[in-house]
Amino acid sequence: MTAFGKLVRTTAFRLTLAYLFLFAIFAASLLGYFAWNTRRMITEQIAETVNAEQSELTSQFQKGGIRGLAAAVEARTLRPGANLYLVTTPQGQGVAGNIASLAPGVMDTPGWVETYYQRLQETDNTRQHFALVRVSELSGGFRLLIGRDLEERRRLIGIVARAANWSILVVIVLGLAGGVFVARRVLRRIDAMTGTTQRIMAGDLSERVPVGRSGDEIDRLAENLNAMLERIEALMAGLKEVSDNIAHDLKTPLTRLRNRAEEALAKSNNESEYRSALERTIEESDGLIRTFNALLMIARAESGQARDNMTEFDAADIAAGIQELYEPLAEDKGLTLAVSAEPATLRGNRELISQALANLVENAIKYGKPLKPDPGQNAPDILIEAHGDGDKVEFSVTDHGPGIPEADRARAVERFVRLEASRTQPGSGLGLSLASAVATLHGGDLRLADSQPGLRVTLVIPNRGVEQKAA
Repeated sequence: MTAFGKLVRTTAFRLTLAYLFLFAIFAASLLGYFAWNTRRMITEQIAETVNAEQSELTSQFQKGGIRGLAAAVEARTLRPGANLYLVTTPQGQGVAGNIASLAPGVMDTPGWVETYYQRLQETDNTRQHFALVRVSELSGGFRLLIGRDLEERRRLIGIVARAANWSILVVIVLGLAGGVFVARRVLRRIDAMTGTTQRIMAGDLSERVPVGRSGDEIDRLAENLNAMLERIEALMAGLKEVSDNIAHDLKTPLTRLRNRAEEALAKSNNESEYRSALERTIEESDGLIRTFNALLMIARAESGQARDNMTEFDAADIAAGIQELYEPLAEDKGLTLAVSAEPATLRGNRELISQALANLVENAIKYGKPLKPDPGQNAPDILIEAHGDGDKVEFSVTDHGPGIPEADRARAVERFVRLEASRTQPGSGLGLSLASAVATLHGGDLRLADSQPGLRVTLVIPNRGVEQKAA
């Protein structure tokens, strides 16, 4: 397609043509209304002048008869720029006036009429003039015609018509020029955006749509597209990171699983050895399944699919259920697990929030240490809290383990990230990642803080859904 073809097919050019068409119709209507008003005004002025003379000459006829009327008419025909006059007998013969000929039948009907005429002593008999005349019938059958030439009105209408033609022509030319200018400007910006998207589709996710300084709708669109591209780039980087992490972090347990199976085949001599090898294989497989389940839950949360299962529930019930489930495991490690919760209605995905809180408690049990309270104090080693705070609900888990240094807290919520202090502990490094994804799904956030000593992890969930329902 040629450059001109692309130009005329743009929305901006088509809108310009539409507005140009509407404006041309408006301008033509306005000039037509002005011409019609001008014509009416001139006609009214002629009528007023003719009516005034009609009254004067009728009065003259009443005083001096036909002779007095004829003399008055002849006197008036000698004035410069005189009106049209004609007095006829009942038989239609001219008595006085300055009209040589009229359209047939004009003098037969009293009233106003537009007609062509010729003046007396006019050399060019082929030229016709038009006039607005009034015919009145006098006593005795005589008739009086008084009128005025319409040449002035015709010239003025011609001036208006020429002005209208030129105005519409100028509007069309300027409109087309403006349309081409606007369309080319918009097309350049769209082409720049198209070029950027083509480079992005070619694989360069760092490209961004250029944003101008006008702040118009195209700039706002470009800003939103850039925000979307940043989100896509972050997701793609996360996907690549996850792929790399899966390749590295799952390779070891898979290799260990294979080696154990191979060792069982090579060295096991009786049923008990085979059984032991199979039990270790199943245990390793369960760990892999848990890792993949965690990855699936994170993907489900980040994709927004879990929004379909939003329900209302009590945050205190979630905390109490988690405490009941993990209290035996905590006791096995010599830790006390307590809960402090108050009723707080929350709208969200109960399954994911429960799993996120369970992950936080598992981490606290795994890395926590028994607290040595001051004499007389009975503080728990791990504390689960759930309470409402204005327009949000906060779940928190506090332990007294080694904690996470402030410099590493942002990295700790990434997938498969395991800090040096946790390298010797079993796990996949997905617990905090899932909690962070659940918080993001609900429009909240995950906060890591120092509990001196230990770590305090807070899952903040906005309570917008309940407020909207109550409203």
